[in-house]
Amino acid sequence: MAQSIEPNIADLANGWLKSYKLDYKLEQESLNSEIDKALSDYFTKNGGTGANRPDAKLLLQDKNLDYYPILIEYKGYKGKLEKLDANKQVENKTAKNEPHFKNINSFAVNGAVHYANALLHHTSYTDIIAIGMTGYKDENNGKIHHQIGVYYVSKSNFGVGQKVGDFSDFSFLKKENFDAFIKQVKTLSLSQEELDQLKEQREKEIDISLVKLNNDIYQKEKGLGENDRVYLVAASIIATLGIPGKVTPLEKSDLKSSIEEGNTDGEIIVRKIKAFLSEKKLPEEKKELIIRTLQNTLLTENINKVENGESQLKRVFTKIVDDLGIYYKIGLTTDFTGKLFNEMYGWLGFTQDKLNDVVLTPSYVATLLVKLARVNKDSFVWDFATGSAGLLVAAMNEMLNDAKNTITSPEELSQKEIHIKAEQLLGLELLSSVYMLAILNMILMGDGSSNILNKDSLSDFDGKYGFGKTDATFPADAFVLNPPYSASGNGMNFVERALSMMNKGYAAIIIQNSAGSGKAKEYNKRILEKHTLIASIKMPIDIFIGKSSVQTNVYVFKVNEKHHKDEMVKFIDFSNDGYTRTNRKKASNNLKDTDKAKERYEEVVNLVRFGKSKLNIFTCKEYYEGVIDPQNGADWNFNPTIDTKPTLEDFKKTVSDYLAWEVSTILKQRGDSGK
Repeated sequence: MAQSIEPNIADLANGWLKSYKLDYKLEQESLNSEIDKALSDYFTKNGGTGANRPDAKLLLQDKNLDYYPILIEYKGYKGKLEKLDANKQVENKTAKNEPHFKNINSFAVNGAVHYANALLHHTSYTDIIAIGMTGYKDENNGKIHHQIGVYYVSKSNFGVGQKVGDFSDFSFLKKENFDAFIKQVKTLSLSQEELDQLKEQREKEIDISLVKLNNDIYQKEKGLGENDRVYLVAASIIATLGIPGKVTPLEKSDLKSSIEEGNTDGEIIVRKIKAFLSEKKLPEEKKELIIRTLQNTLLTENINKVENGESQLKRVFTKIVDDLGIYYKIGLTTDFTGKLFNEMYGWLGFTQDKLNDVVLTPSYVATLLVKLARVNKDSFVWDFATGSAGLLVAAMNEMLNDAKNTITSPEELSQKEIHIKAEQLLGLELLSSVYMLAILNMILMGDGSSNILNKDSLSDFDGKYGFGKTDATFPADAFVLNPPYSASGNGMNFVERALSMMNKGYAAIIIQNSAGSGKAKEYNKRILEKHTLIASIKMPIDIFIGKSSVQTNVYVFKVNEKHHKDEMVKFIDFSNDGYTRTNRKKASNNLKDTDKAKERYEEVVNLVRFGKSKLNIFTCKEYYEGVIDPQNGADWNFNPTIDTKPTLEDFKKTVSDYLAWEVSTILKQRGDSGK
């Protein structure tokens, strides 16, 4: 086995850094307390906790005065620069989505990217340069050959890292070259497809982390009810978000587990949350409600009681920050609290509980509803049973993407993004623990939380903004909904109410399909007097697997145009949506695209909008257009009637099949006799 020449590689590289007069620190030395602490808090290359020590580290500033931590890892063997996966990404995760310690340990770039993730996870730095370098000695002449890998690890690539370019030394770090290097870094952009792929990868990791966190708290922390757990997660996340330059994020070390009045861990977290919410300029009554709700859990005696020098609250806070910190720091636009919520309630064994009625919509279904409701950057979207705000998050993402793709002025785009979040989304949620999640979700998503109201949408809501323009009516033109199915008419009461408050636009709802076959007759008839049913889509039976196994349908409406009896409704059987779902507790991924799922979802949207010219994957067996009787209210579901009367076409086909068979038989006989 060749001997490692790591000392020679380190000597060579550190010599360059010295010659560029850069203030670099070696592994034992301190760069700054924030970075040092992050490295020691993060799990090590072997899976334990303790010292993560890059071989060299620097903190450089570009002309805009932005700081970039540079983390460097040396190895001394040929071929030990980097280990990439099939997608050419740094392979620091195993197929099971666990840290790939062998790669992190053995390859220079993988080690450096691992350290960079520690900084993303535990510091305020969002752009980090990870450098790996290795080399070997030429057996013939003793000359050292080296290789360098330079990767940009940031919030924008979800911490996975992107290769910057090819470099033969470190002179790109020299003061006079650094701005040009950062310019090169800034032009690295990922395609939408790559971003989606990374996002998917990260979302799977979130699922795994949430399961782990939940099991931990559930098994080891006694005396916490379900709501307490929800509130603790919400409180911990809000306290650690921070606002640059205004509110410093709460650190684990800030909690001293003291019994001194005014300084218990709970009181410290409450103070931080107050500072955060004040800075966010939330309306006073909303702020009061959030603080009151969270305080009830945070200030209880038991959770602040100190045993072995630590309170239960500090322990739980530490777990939450360690397991989830990176996901909300890197700003994944996923329905984060929705996943959390499903995880929290999913395995508590509520079968008869009313909470079981809160079934959250999977994010890909949420996106489908948003597209069917034709949401764009100028839409005003509302949801009358918000849950964890997953549908509003999906709507917000759709609106922001549309804005990005159509507005070319950066100034105008940033104004539009603010407007979308502050004024173009509105949600109502009655259950206060769920309401809390919706608020948290929208705060994490960059604050569309201003118009999420803790009100009963059926009796207590007058159609006006909840905040800001409280005298103005919310001009809704897109309605999305997954109602509680125990509500009147399976939840069609929400639909009637919302549509009656709209002047124009579209609505897409997912609901138990008995709503369309008799359970909600009276509501449906009244709805059709004012609005048009455009489409009825039968969804896969197992879409809410593990939560409930009801058959659901998506109904799409055009608002404020009465349904005529000759109106063609598009009926789609979407039982096969291309996904295979499993409900295994330990599975790393319970949703697999096994049959063109993404394309199928796109096709459904196109079929509803443009009709049968868009049939491609689906066939006439799964799509037909037909009329319904507006006076019936129970004929809304897919029901392909098979016409048994033969047509002339059928006759011609039968005759031609028969003749073809005759001819082939004759030819075959001839062939045989000619032997």
